[in-house]
Amino acid sequence: MTSNLSPDIVQLCYENVNRPCIKTRYLSGSRVILYAVFGFRSLLAGFGNFLVMTSVLYFKQVHPPANFLINSLACADFLVGVTVMRFSTVRSVESCWYFGARFCALYSCCDVAFCYSSLFHLSFISTERHIAVTDPLVYPTKFTVSVSGIYISISWILPFTYSGVEFYTGAYDDGLEELSSALNCIGGCQTVVNQNWVLIDFLFFFITTLVALILYGNIFLVARQQAKMIEDTGGKTESSSDSYKSRVAKKAAKALGITVITFMISWSYSTGSLIDAFMGFPTPAYIYEIWCRWAYYNSAMNPLLYALFYPWFKKAIKVFVSGWVFKNSSASMNLFSEKI
Repeated sequence: MTSNLSPDIVQLCYENVNRPCIKTRYLSGSRVILYAVFGFRSLLAGFGNFLVMTSVLYFKQVHPPANFLINSLACADFLVGVTVMRFSTVRSVESCWYFGARFCALYSCCDVAFCYSSLFHLSFISTERHIAVTDPLVYPTKFTVSVSGIYISISWILPFTYSGVEFYTGAYDDGLEELSSALNCIGGCQTVVNQNWVLIDFLFFFITTLVALILYGNIFLVARQQAKMIEDTGGKTESSSDSYKSRVAKKAAKALGITVITFMISWSYSTGSLIDAFMGFPTPAYIYEIWCRWAYYNSAMNPLLYALFYPWFKKAIKVFVSGWVFKNSSASMNLFSEKI
């Protein structure tokens, strides 16, 4: 019996042209499933991050420098969801690129830039959270609007500079001209990156991941200690405020643990790409495609892991859903109390 997800007929992306790419045609049921899965990923990344951006910009109480950084992260992930993911969905399901060779270069550049911008934001957020949890007394003087602006600027400028140099100078396939020429066909948008650039990609991933792991590990321990101290000192006479702080500390510790795991799984393709490049690119194209597309889920999960664990964000969603946002005083309401 033929599987519903197996290829049905192999055709060409374009007819009556020189060197057209081969198109893999899937059964109707397979196409619906693939578009549904990839479409949900794009919707989750776009809508979830849009809620984060709207909440931070609308509510005056959540305008501190730290939330500017979260808002910038949400913007990067939002762009991944509404731009990169949509084109990658069509390419993955149709197995053809119908948007032109010039746009392929722009797409590849934005793909790398937005994803690495998200990666840099996550690393800087781990730095901000580490200061807030381990040294809260000096936090207001260490993490100011200017510092937040510097972090945000680096998180955008460096990825775009790097991706622009990589793709628009043609340096990414130096030494692989024959392989790149063999893969170059009408209707394709596949780039082959040489060992030097793959190594740089891996170092970006490794350094930012190492920083996040070290800082989040320390945050996790400190958050658990703080939660335990609140419980031990509170006893039966623990106030509702202390109880609320205890719950927030526990949720923060749990969220950070989940974040680290998701972060490493989503970006594991960078390690696979490094191994693949130094072994002569033996990995089948569809396996590499799955690796790359899996990394996009990090942008879709960030609103859940970074924002949904913040109680104020849950309350902001309630305000939007309930329609209270249309009240004149809604922008100034207190989102940090236990009740709306």
